[in-house]
Amino acid sequence: MTIQYLLDEHIASLYRTQLMRQAPELIVRRIGDPGAPPKGTLDPEILIWCEIHNFILVTNNRKSMPKHLAGHLAESRHVPGIFVIDPSNNIGETLAELIIIAGASFPKEYQDRIEYLPLSE
Repeated sequence: MTIQYLLDEHIASLYRTQLMRQAPELIVRRIGDPGAPPKGTLDPEILIWCEIHNFILVTNNRKSMPKHLAGHLAESRHVPGIFVIDPSNNIGETLAELIIIAGASFPKEYQDRIEYLPLSE
């Protein structure tokens, strides 16, 4: 299955716009988009949505997301993965990395894991 990204509502909409422009084959939704969780959805509910719909969550939530993932896994649930970005990093480099990851990853490579981008650091 192809990697699909769900962008947290706190990620600038420019990320979605540029991902869709640079890699139109990617499926990218943002919280608040039609067919995605509504804005204000709590993190545990977002993880359940990602699990059901097979989306990797892209967030900048470094503080509480590890706790939410631990709770999610403790309930014998799974998540396709979580990528945590640093909004102070270069947006072009972050976008390029998300596109490379989508094209070079194998199914379930990031399942039940949090990865901090860039992966090369």
